[in-house]
Amino acid sequence: MANVDSVTIRVFSLNCWGIRYLSKHCRQRYVMIGDMLCKEEHDIVLLQEVWSEKDYLFLKKKLVCSHPHSHYFKSGVIGSGLAIFSKHRIHDTFLYRYSLNGYPYMANHGDWFGGKAVGMAVLSIGSLTANVYVTHLHAEYCREKDSYLPHRVVQSWELQQFVRHTSAGADVVILGGDLNMHPEDLGNRLLRSYTGLRDSYVETSNFHGCENGLTLLGDNPFISKKELGSFEKGIRIDYILYKGSSKTDICCESMSTTKGSVPGHPFPYSDHEALTAELRLESHAASESGRNKQSEDQESDTEKVAELVDIVTEARTEVKVGLHCAERMRYTATRTAAMGLALLFLELVIAAVPWLALGAEQPFPRTSFYLLAVLCFVILLTTSLLYIFYTMEVKSLQGAEDQMRLALGGLQEKLRGFPLAQPHNAQRKSPEGEEPSAFDPEE
Repeated sequence: MANVDSVTIRVFSLNCWGIRYLSKHCRQRYVMIGDMLCKEEHDIVLLQEVWSEKDYLFLKKKLVCSHPHSHYFKSGVIGSGLAIFSKHRIHDTFLYRYSLNGYPYMANHGDWFGGKAVGMAVLSIGSLTANVYVTHLHAEYCREKDSYLPHRVVQSWELQQFVRHTSAGADVVILGGDLNMHPEDLGNRLLRSYTGLRDSYVETSNFHGCENGLTLLGDNPFISKKELGSFEKGIRIDYILYKGSSKTDICCESMSTTKGSVPGHPFPYSDHEALTAELRLESHAASESGRNKQSEDQESDTEKVAELVDIVTEARTEVKVGLHCAERMRYTATRTAAMGLALLFLELVIAAVPWLALGAEQPFPRTSFYLLAVLCFVILLTTSLLYIFYTMEVKSLQGAEDQMRLALGGLQEKLRGFPLAQPHNAQRKSPEGEEPSAFDPEE
């Protein structure tokens, strides 16, 4: 294998917690973040929760010398909050907005209004083409009773689909952001297993930062320890993931995180810690040894496909649970709307009494009558909107479940097709009286 190109790049990722007028010390922290990025001069900067475009423009002006190329991904009511800054030229960008993103009536959580998405930028790094992704998934809020788990699983499913289908021609794939998932959570395993992306923290032998790579610390002044539940020290929910291609090898030489308050300042950059990964890229020509290695890894591939079958089955189960809940909520909204409509019809009948009784007086006080009519109308309108929303949620969950079912069938067929999974001349049809295979695709 003869190397024709070798380059080292530094990738930075940070959830900025940049909610204007609500996030503490927002303006001061953006100044600190800009100063740090100018000083460190990372090759690629991936930011989340830059909710105000004015803050993005402030950073863009401040980083014009160190990071001349940038893009801000717009989505939802207040924006996706995603931004990318780069030393290398950005040739193309694309934004995919997740089909599910929480509930609009949960205004205190606010995820629905943000329009969570994944942004992609195609960069040229020397002679290599890099697809760089930045994303922010739905927050967990309560681990013991996580009502948003089906939404986050669907987001992970759509994220892995988006990465796989858009990165086929890339030499290098890099994904950074706040996934709001622990390392071994279902959505995280689904994303990494399907795409082959590797975790910088796990892969590197040279790590400097918070213990166990934690990115949401219990002693951070901007968060409440109640948010961390039983994880008093903190959790790791921010990641920099990467993978190479048949033409490019990639490895993580070192990784680091910030550690709480910034020296010389009374508070940190954000409620999350920042991540920096140093990646070495080496391009090479295809060789015969690569094809030989592929045959040698047949057994490993079998294990990976079997593991992926289990993960997709687990994800499909969670989606079905979410689908059942959404259908129940839609049914409740329908019943409440029918009740509101019946009450409104009764109001109209009562209003018609004076006309039908030839001048009889209204039997109810006029003020109470009008207030009840307004209440009935509000109930009817609200439940109708909820019915529409839950119908959209049901369709999105059904669509994801259908996709998982098809993917599961393909994986099971692939697993049966491995030579190691069955004898060379084995029949596809099971002998009479034999139990069907556990990997038979569902109807």
